[in-house]
Amino acid sequence: MSKAFTKETDADDDEDLALPPLPAGGKNYITPAGYARLKSELLDLIDNERPKVVEVVHWAASNGDRSENGDYHYGKKRLREIDRRIRFLTKRLEIAEISDPAVHHGNDQVFFGATVTYADESGAAQTVTILGIDEADSGLNQVSWISPIARALLKARVGDEVKLATPGGLKDIEIMEVSYPPPASA
Repeated sequence: MSKAFTKETDADDDEDLALPPLPAGGKNYITPAGYARLKSELLDLIDNERPKVVEVVHWAASNGDRSENGDYHYGKKRLREIDRRIRFLTKRLEIAEISDPAVHHGNDQVFFGATVTYADESGAAQTVTILGIDEADSGLNQVSWISPIARALLKARVGDEVKLATPGGLKDIEIMEVSYPPPASA
């Protein structure tokens, strides 16, 4: 029998994505805004996107021969992707610990949620915001609280010099400014 007529396994598609690692004994900190974004994505997948794909797969299956039905095969693959993402988001939201950075507004010490401006040995300044691993976006100068730069900055104060471990060796960086979002008005 030709290889073309054997059933392919979908084992690769069904494997759960590994969760990004947390430090031993660490918590999955997330800001209220980050938690809301993840929850919104989860609800959208469950309430909107998944039912639409199920409808397409049902329609495609009702057309008869599924062996050459692109809508059916793509739909089934998309359903697996959606279900995998739903499982991932559900697990992450279950272990999330919401931490509101606004409680530190006006503080000059670096904690979770801080926006920190620091200067390296050459005087070049950079600004980063320390967020949860599920919400940090490096394109927006956001770093995970478990990243090397965040670990170096945490608990330091404005004016402190800290050592940052880089692949090129230790670098001294000085904290220039620390800010937090203002508390939400009630």
